[in-house]
Amino acid sequence: MGRLLAMQITVNGESRDIVGIMTLAGLLESLGINPKSVVVERNLQIVDRSRLEMENLNEGDCIEIIRFVGGG
Repeated sequence: MGRLLAMQITVNGESRDIVGIMTLAGLLESLGINPKSVVVERNLQIVDRSRLEMENLNEGDCIEIIRFVGGG
């Protein structure tokens, strides 16, 4: 069986090591974040929510997860 490769990404300014191939949706799931409650930016580009399942993470990606905040 092949080895799982680790890669380093940055999430909200914090360096993280992840193992294996993971999509942006998988990253959100692993962090316990509901994709409907956030906007995801990857390498300074907003990712359409409908593409989160299809967008694979790559070594060195810089991810910003922006939460919606309600209030008045």
